[in-house]
Amino acid sequence: MNERPGPAVQASSPPASAGAVILRARGLRKTFADARFNLDVLRGVDLEIRRGECVAIVGASGTGKSTLLHLLGGLDQPSAGEVEVAGENMSELSDAERGRLRNRALGFVYQFHHLLPEFTALENVAMPLLIRRTPLDEARERAAELLGRVGLGERLLHKPGELSGGERQRAAVARALVTRPACVLADEPTGNLDEDNALRVFELMLELNRELGTALVVVTHDLELAARMDRIWTLEHGLLQSSPTPVS
Repeated sequence: MNERPGPAVQASSPPASAGAVILRARGLRKTFADARFNLDVLRGVDLEIRRGECVAIVGASGTGKSTLLHLLGGLDQPSAGEVEVAGENMSELSDAERGRLRNRALGFVYQFHHLLPEFTALENVAMPLLIRRTPLDEARERAAELLGRVGLGERLLHKPGELSGGERQRAAVARALVTRPACVLADEPTGNLDEDNALRVFELMLELNRELGTALVVVTHDLELAARMDRIWTLEHGLLQSSPTPVS
């Protein structure tokens, strides 16, 4: 890549089959400050995610990929710019309203599963539905159905400590999708898995994307996996650049 990036560019056109825009960022900036200096992690990011598409964000460690994902998900506030989710401007919402919007429209998958250790797989996956006050029987039924689809139908009552690493991550994917969100934000979802389990989890996410129409935004260091997405963006020097597909 060039020593210095050129002007930020809009990513290549989404697939013709892509649906309406469900996640949009405009002029997104993030600066971390202390007594000695300011660190500009993001310097004006513009992007659009459409319903049903798969997008990979790649880049070197420390370039701000996780920071960007946290801003897109409303888990942190930008220094400047705005994020719209399902047509709602995150900066105009209260903390409670942002929480409800995340629960309704977004799902999250992290490198570490973040399952609650004292609850079973079924209870962990049902949790987002219970937070939105879905009746208990319905929440459990939907959680069990999705756990069955990710190959954990016989592990419903097992707690995270009784599951393998790959099984825990599949349960985390099920939890992210149980509310049928418009978009799932995944931060290195296969980074803590061996090669076989990483491929299985990634295949699962793509399969559920096709079946449910949920958009995927995946931060990854794995260029082979990124090459299977609809679009690839590279984050460098605080700017998001369109990359060719596949990545070589």
